[in-house]
Amino acid sequence: FGIGNMVQANSISEMLTEPMHLPALLGSTEISMPKWITGIVMTVLTGVVILGGIRSIAHVCGVLVPIMAVCYVAGCLGILIVRYEAVPGALVLIVKSAFSPQAAAGGVVGVGVLQTMRYGVARGLFSNESGLGSAPIVAAAAQTKNPVRQALVSSTGTFWDTVVICLLTGLVIVSSGHWQQGVEGPALTKTAFHALGRIGPLILSVGLLTFVFSTILGWSYYGEKACEYLLGSSAILPYRFLWVIAVMIGSLVKLQAVWNFADIANALMAVPNLIALLGLSGVIVAETRKYLWSDRLDSDESGIEPTGFPAITADADDTNSGASI
Repeated sequence: FGIGNMVQANSISEMLTEPMHLPALLGSTEISMPKWITGIVMTVLTGVVILGGIRSIAHVCGVLVPIMAVCYVAGCLGILIVRYEAVPGALVLIVKSAFSPQAAAGGVVGVGVLQTMRYGVARGLFSNESGLGSAPIVAAAAQTKNPVRQALVSSTGTFWDTVVICLLTGLVIVSSGHWQQGVEGPALTKTAFHALGRIGPLILSVGLLTFVFSTILGWSYYGEKACEYLLGSSAILPYRFLWVIAVMIGSLVKLQAVWNFADIANALMAVPNLIALLGLSGVIVAETRKYLWSDRLDSDESGIEPTGFPAITADADDTNSGASI
């Protein structure tokens, strides 16, 4: 309800409340939308889709995600082309700032370390969901020959989220120079997109709208599977109604309250999942040896039996008694 619902709904409602100039082709007018209207529209659309189940969610996301990727990446590349002279300086500034004496001195201070861990870890989790245990839920629904192949595909998500998208965003913001003028938060990205003229904020808005909606739909499936596992299939429908209501709440409440709730919810997911990952490290080593090191990625065998994980357990025992990784 935090990272995948209320934060997303709040982001789009905050953005649409600010006036946006439409280009001449669309009437050269200025539009904005109250938060409650944004909330109602998002709530209705979310309810219509998630009540249709995973097939409906997959179909809608399959349409939205390419639009999101094309709009945002094309917009960022367009800005970097327009400001090509500022890009090398932006890269140098990012690297120098990361490894400067001021950064090192700030990191030595106890408060600096705590703040870095607090916001660095929290925003890192928000960016790529690493360690939350959310991605395996949808990965488990994929049709694949074996678990290692699917794991390798899923692991690339962190690269695209953090290395590619965040790098593009960082370069766009730093090269714009608006961060030196007191502009903060989401307004930084929106202001930077003005480099493309009036069409810039429109491109950003379309990309953000599709991203927000697809994220809300995807996370609804994560929560639904967890709810079904804990409470049974009878809890799915009430959960879906709660999810839809949370979209409306997220659209209206204050930004800081939404982020605080999301950070707490992320921690509650990450801690038990990380402990489980440590406990399952033997299984990971065994499956890696079985498929990746033995060049069996095209094998149809899963190594997982319906009654549990005896095949994996046996491999893990062999791994522990033999070579280590």
